Amino acid sequence: MISEFTAAINQISSERGIEAEEVFRALEQAIATAYQKEYGVESEVFVEMDRDSGDYQVFTKKTVVEGKPADPTEISLAEAQKMQPTLGVGDIVEIEMPVEGFSRIAAQIAKQTILHGVREAEKSAIMAEYSDKVGEVISGMMQRMQGGNAVFEIGKALAYMPKEEQIANEFYRAGERYKLYLKDIDESQGLIVSRADAGLLRGLFRMEVPEVVDGIIEIKAIAREAGSRSKVAVRSTEEGVDPIGACVGQRGIRIANIMSELGVEKIDIIEWREDIEEFIEKALSPAQVESVSLKEDGETAEVIVPEDQLSLAIGKDGQNVRLAFKLTGVKLDIVGRGEDGKLIVREEKELENEEDSGDEVVDKVDESSETESASELSDCTLRKLQKMGVDLEKAKSMSIEELMELKGVGKVTAKKIYDAFH
Repeated sequence: MISEFTAAINQISSERGIEAEEVFRALEQAIATAYQKEYGVESEVFVEMDRDSGDYQVFTKKTVVEGKPADPTEISLAEAQKMQPTLGVGDIVEIEMPVEGFSRIAAQIAKQTILHGVREAEKSAIMAEYSDKVGEVISGMMQRMQGGNAVFEIGKALAYMPKEEQIANEFYRAGERYKLYLKDIDESQGLIVSRADAGLLRGLFRMEVPEVVDGIIEIKAIAREAGSRSKVAVRSTEEGVDPIGACVGQRGIRIANIMSELGVEKIDIIEWREDIEEFIEKALSPAQVESVSLKEDGETAEVIVPEDQLSLAIGKDGQNVRLAFKLTGVKLDIVGRGEDGKLIVREEKELENEEDSGDEVVDKVDESSETESASELSDCTLRKLQKMGVDLEKAKSMSIEELMELKGVGKVTAKKIYDAFH
């Protein structure tokens, strides 16, 4: 028959998700600590507990010495041999300690130590259970907000989502379940989860698109502005498989399930291309692109789009081009081409902000500016010439081709300077 004591220990271990032996060890350590504090025992104390009845014995260890002991960790040879005649100098003897009158204070100390030991064992169990799940999407129930952190219940564990890992426009309601990206396990905080990390989006695709799990569809890159919009670049590893169609699903059911989990966040699925210029063109979807020219540094590219696609390519507050940059790793200069073939890109005040960037930029074309006089050249253009050591007299004598050789001067800017003097 299992005793009531053993049954209680088994219940604790079951509820906490830890081994019963862990509870027994915590209990033994608690009693030993309490005993030392209650009786002021300076030598080492250890406890042996019966796993069935719960009865326990308290022992201390002392070293056998010749003559009078120098400290509480020693015992004289004469005293030791009274307990065990075969003991000699240098031997370690275990001495049972009295447990009568073990006070309520000691019991309270034991209780607190037990709780601490159980919490530590529980934390170790959680670490062991979830250590191989870091980087995966898990489900959790929102419990409460605590100092800006959202606290979730995940099984028997608690997970914390710091403010920077939350979606800014998302409100977390207690009692509701959410998909969470397990980002890390911190020894002090425990499980750290995220709703803003790109890993959540990758995990949701794995959950909804079997071809991703099977390796038929590969997610090559993700650019995400959580709660607003994301771009996901995918490719097929098998001929005849449409990667975008597989991710969207029949009648859009797969992508609809993913988006419903993320609320108002929009998702653009694009086909990844090995050719970087082709990839940039795809990344700027839904805008139509005329051409992409990668510069020699491999870090920037000029993208020409029809004039009516310029706003779409850049996106609201620059979001589309920003996400395309995150996706491709290439800085993009978006240039519009008007119906007359002239290039359009930025207002003069925007150009001034990029004056020191070292990138070639193209001024917005204005029909009336093509005949402006030298005195009407923009302050930005004049400062640019001055910075490169070119005064107005020298600029006046230069051809368009010579002006274009100056760093930061594009074809349209060169023509404006030339026309101002001729």
